[in-house]
Amino acid sequence: MFAKPTVGRTTAAAEGDVVVLLIGMRVNHFWAVHQWAPVMLSMFRMLGELARDGDRGLLGRVLLTASPRTYYVVQYWESKEKLYAYATSPDMFHHRAWGIVNRKERAGKVRGHVGLWHEAYVVPEGSYESIYFDMPPFGLAAATGVLPVESRGRRAAERFAHRSAGAGGA
Repeated sequence: MFAKPTVGRTTAAAEGDVVVLLIGMRVNHFWAVHQWAPVMLSMFRMLGELARDGDRGLLGRVLLTASPRTYYVVQYWESKEKLYAYATSPDMFHHRAWGIVNRKERAGKVRGHVGLWHEAYVVPEGSYESIYFDMPPFGLAAATGVLPVESRGRRAAERFAHRSAGAGGA
């Protein structure tokens, strides 16, 4: 049921640029369950949709909470192009969900019961590193695979300096 920790130090097997999307919601009024529950369920529906179609580009995700009011997902994507393609695809649920939000906003029916947010980052190779100590695959390592830390360097500076074969390094 629970993943056993990997003994020792590991690092993520990420190669090239990493695309990270932080996306979430804030419950502004707990009593307005009818307003925020559909938003939360929509996120789970989108994650399920992406899990069923690996070609869409979502490599992995971590569900987190920042407080009893704020919930978010850290997502790792193959590329910003695949992220954009999913977000704008008329046949995907995200497109329909945002259509509903936009129509409610134009009609003046948004009451501020739930907040939505996202931040997207394209992190160039050489601008990220990772280390996991006695951990099962998590975060970037769960999305891209796990390597012994020695393969990228015992020190953070060495891991930052790693370049994939396609980048003319390593």
